[in-house]
Amino acid sequence: MSAPRRGKPPRHFADLTAEERATAVTELGEKPFRAKQLATHYFGHLSADADEMTDLPKATRDALVGELFPPLLRPVRTFTADAGTTVKTLWSLFDGVKVESVLMRYPGRATLCVSSQAGCGMACPFCATGQQGLTRNLSTAEIVEQVRHAARALQRGEVAGGPGRLTNVVFMGMGEPLANYRTVVDAVRRFVAPAPEGLGLSARNVTVSTVGLVPAIDKLAATGIPVTLALSLHAPDDELRSELVPINTRWTVDEALDAARRFFESSGRRVSIEYALIKDMNDHAWRADLLAEKLLARGRGWVHVNPIPLNPTPGSIWTASERAVEAEFVARLRAAGIPTTVRDTRGSDIDGACGQLAAEDR
Repeated sequence: MSAPRRGKPPRHFADLTAEERATAVTELGEKPFRAKQLATHYFGHLSADADEMTDLPKATRDALVGELFPPLLRPVRTFTADAGTTVKTLWSLFDGVKVESVLMRYPGRATLCVSSQAGCGMACPFCATGQQGLTRNLSTAEIVEQVRHAARALQRGEVAGGPGRLTNVVFMGMGEPLANYRTVVDAVRRFVAPAPEGLGLSARNVTVSTVGLVPAIDKLAATGIPVTLALSLHAPDDELRSELVPINTRWTVDEALDAARRFFESSGRRVSIEYALIKDMNDHAWRADLLAEKLLARGRGWVHVNPIPLNPTPGSIWTASERAVEAEFVARLRAAGIPTTVRDTRGSDIDGACGQLAAEDR
């Protein structure tokens, strides 16, 4: 079998701005208004199927779909958990590269965790994706297509609970989103643009996670898009964090927290601090105290901490903290006045930590 081809994904409608879409359909010999018709089908009806675009002449829609809606994602495997309300999909991209997305349905909301890269270059040792290394960045359309597929599945009642609507998107799948900055921001713009130019999601319901790429955090703040920023901290001291999150040797704990505080000041959006609790590694009571001290040194009301029980990867030396230790860690943060919520760990029985399925399928 020949090796899968690497390179740039084919141009897709979701890669284009509204102006570029009009230009693209004109170059294909159609009137510019066809771009809005296509946008209504794609973003409004969540369809890229020519047969469903009955308001366009058949020859026209076949030509436009053939040129502007190349298939970018093919489902390889799908797993469900939590009585069918958690759905994890392993996707194969145009070049055979594998990525994952996880749809989690809760009462009153549905959240999709998307991937922004195939693999990851951040090399965090406790992360399944980090151990794969970086294969390539995803395109804007490859990210948007993950969201469209999930939204369509909910709309059509294909997820337990009956027909519903996708409300939240979190960039907490494979990859470091801010290492693929321009593409991720363009994808966010597609998510939050009002229909029919985009999916019409609330920017407040879009979360961009980062291990702390300080210049990119400041750049994201400057866009003025009021997304939620999640900083994957995992340790409050530089010595340990440099081991757990190697990029810390470039931007320290204090520098990352300062950037997160600036994001809050610019956006008005409270920052989430993600903290994977790892047994006998970063779950000590004194580290909870130090974390609280560093957060409070930057003021009150700007941050929320999400301790995450580690979902261990097969063969890993890393494992989740004991429940009593986790409870003490949380209690110390709350006693200091830090809003703290332990993250719901959905899908642990289906290799819920992003990167595990792709690692197995390599």
